[in-house]
Amino acid sequence: MATVRAQDALTFTPRGSYHVFLSFRGKDTRKTFIDHLYATLSGAGLCTFRDDEGIERCENVNSELEKAIKAARSSIIVFSKTYASSRWCLNELVMILEHKRASGHVILPVFYDVVPSQVRHQTGSFAEAFGRHKELFMTETDERKKEYLRNKVEGWRKALREVANLAGMDLQNDANGHESDFINKIVKVIRDKLNQKVLHVAPHTVGLEYRVKDINSWLRNTSADVGIAVICGMGGIGKTTIAKDIYNSNYERFEGSSFLASIREISERPDGLVHLQRQLLLEILKGKKEHINNVDEGIVKIKNYIGCKRVLVVLDNVDKSDFFDRTIGMRHWFHPGSKIILTTRNKHLLKAHEVCRIFEVEPLCYRESLALFSWHAFKQDHPIEGYVEQSKEVARRCEGLPLALEILGSSLSGKGLDIWESALQKLVAIPDSQIMGKLRISYDSLQDDHTRKLFLYIACLFFGKDKDFTIRILDGCKFHTTVGIDNLIDRCLLTINGCNKLMIHQLLRDMAREIVCQESPEEPGKRSLLWDHEHSLYVLTEKTGTETVEALYLNMHLLNNSRELKTEAFERMRNLRLLQLNDVKIKGGFKDFPKRLAWLSWHRFPLKSIPSDFPMESLVALDLSHSKLENVWKRTKKLLNTWPWTYLSWNPWETLT
Repeated sequence: MATVRAQDALTFTPRGSYHVFLSFRGKDTRKTFIDHLYATLSGAGLCTFRDDEGIERCENVNSELEKAIKAARSSIIVFSKTYASSRWCLNELVMILEHKRASGHVILPVFYDVVPSQVRHQTGSFAEAFGRHKELFMTETDERKKEYLRNKVEGWRKALREVANLAGMDLQNDANGHESDFINKIVKVIRDKLNQKVLHVAPHTVGLEYRVKDINSWLRNTSADVGIAVICGMGGIGKTTIAKDIYNSNYERFEGSSFLASIREISERPDGLVHLQRQLLLEILKGKKEHINNVDEGIVKIKNYIGCKRVLVVLDNVDKSDFFDRTIGMRHWFHPGSKIILTTRNKHLLKAHEVCRIFEVEPLCYRESLALFSWHAFKQDHPIEGYVEQSKEVARRCEGLPLALEILGSSLSGKGLDIWESALQKLVAIPDSQIMGKLRISYDSLQDDHTRKLFLYIACLFFGKDKDFTIRILDGCKFHTTVGIDNLIDRCLLTINGCNKLMIHQLLRDMAREIVCQESPEEPGKRSLLWDHEHSLYVLTEKTGTETVEALYLNMHLLNNSRELKTEAFERMRNLRLLQLNDVKIKGGFKDFPKRLAWLSWHRFPLKSIPSDFPMESLVALDLSHSKLENVWKRTKKLLNTWPWTYLSWNPWETLT
């Protein structure tokens, strides 16, 4: 922290430039108590003003010191034995109290080697000092000047009585005479009074208090164990905001602390890990710089320091499982009672043998979502008249994701209703690019193309489907589905509900579909997955399908369309593996129909029997519900014995022979 001295006072003007103004009697404490207090305040991040030794006391400096008082959020007044002997100190005290009355300026009286009653009643050394002040005006012969000095002295007495009645700190009572402990307590008290936060947390953090409650309870556990916690959740769910709030509320409970932000981005830079190690040591050592040349040297130096004091370390946005060991070192190096918190999108980031607490961040409920959106859109916790239904629609669509609510609320703030309606229509068709960019980080960080492709399949085609059924189908498509689903759950991209259904957040589904659409923005027939019924109908009608298409879903009933299609529309889709049709009529032979089909779901299948040239060798599931089938077994009985697993569905009232 830069030193702030009175010689520089001419440049001091803005209110709130300093956290603390120090008022003290230099003769008693400048080179001892005040020097240590100033260093501790500065080391704690509190910008502190103190006047310099030997400064000439003139009217100009007096005016500038008054500016410094007004530019500070608080004053610490250190009362020592000869404090009242200094007219300069007493005038300064009066200025501080005047500022308090006008602005709510925070004052903390500190009784160093005197007790509050001496200050309040001007006894002891304070009585002696005021005896000398009285002599000064009693010997004055000019009556007007004498009256002025009498009022001045009475004003000093009144100021001392007023400040002594404020809640203060006494060296003997609060620290049993131990100055080091006393100084640390002073810093904590002034921080609490200023509500000092070292990390910025965005305003309008709806639902934050509920979400940090359990983590704070864990963090404040007095166990001597080294604790590790993982705060996990999908991108934009509020992990970093929660971590910052927790850090602000708890860092003073530890002897050292560090918050390393944006680790994923920084660690990818040249010497990024070394930069993070330097920052960690700089913060734990309260500004003392340590030279580090490489990661290994950094680990050794970190080991030497973290073993000596209880520390709180927050590692924000970690995506590599080995980051902890490679950057900081081993858990057992930390001093007993230390706490380490990681935020990540990967629930099981740490090794299986690591003992840690996992806190998964829940989405906002609907009420919280509407309130957060309203704060950003209307600067209040509820929608304004005329925008209620539109606001509710945004809240529903965002499904409790704070990032999306904040971005959309800010973008619509101050806009007319016509803009809102247009934006909502666009949001359904084209997801917001800023939101998608943030969410795509989770997709891009998946460990391989196999897992990324599996995510797209589930998000576009199997959302809400039974987990076991999905595994059966996708295993038939050569996916390693079970382990893939487990990886997606760990990355907070997928959940399984109580009914064993696969669930994915609406905005993650939007992101997945946008990724697929970008494979060929203008020509749907060149995309791998076709789930949009209108796109599917276009591809089949215009016969624009290609080898790229691996899955197609078409529901003619939803389109209210009875058009008859031709089987030749499928000829070029040689890699089609999943086909869902509902109320679709097709004419033509099936000789050149895709032969790699693993799943065929054709509700209201229009034929009485499965054509003899229909390719069924690769099928693992066949769903012909609500169909007109009469003769299914003649074609399939022999194949049933060769299929490793089979899923057949039809209506129980259908006549099968």
